[in-house]
Amino acid sequence: KTVIIATGASAIQIGVKNEARLTGHGVSTCATCDGFFFKGKELIVVGGGDSAMEEATFLTKFASKVSIVHRRDKLRASKIMQDRAVKNEKITFAWNSVVDDILGHDVVTGARLKNLVTGKTTDLPCAGVFVAIGHRPNTTLFVGQLEMDAKGYLITNHGTTTSIPGVFAAGDVQDSVYRQAVTAAGSGCMAAIDAEHFLEAGEG
Repeated sequence: KTVIIATGASAIQIGVKNEARLTGHGVSTCATCDGFFFKGKELIVVGGGDSAMEEATFLTKFASKVSIVHRRDKLRASKIMQDRAVKNEKITFAWNSVVDDILGHDVVTGARLKNLVTGKTTDLPCAGVFVAIGHRPNTTLFVGQLEMDAKGYLITNHGTTTSIPGVFAAGDVQDSVYRQAVTAAGSGCMAAIDAEHFLEAGEG
């Protein structure tokens, strides 16, 4: 009589050859999850938005150096996040560049960068590549059925209620801001309570 949608969101990947093979072996999409494992190492963060600046800044707690690779010559991040990254002496920038491939056999040993202006490729040694180019909510199933925002996240009101009575959404499928396990678990609890109240009210 009620449905709770908790299909989450998937990190958008670069799409280079060795990315999938080395995921979990130096390639990551979550600095707060994996940063601790790279104490004293050199790392790369891919992206130019707030998420990339936040990840890079967080990683400087552990890494000896963080290189931000961005395909343009200016960042998309908010000014406060840009300033924080630019002022951090552990952070450097590779402008107008993309990751052409990730290097390493069993673990990441570096990344091959391609400069989009000159076309030149260079190998940058590193122990990890953190991809921070956004997330895609897993909502394809609900297109045309539930109200979504421009990025495809389910819109919820009054807690976890969606545009259809009795259908609730929890976690990253409706949260493009926090995206943490603890916030997803909290909204899961909210959805369970909302569903229970819906049933008790006889609305189902």
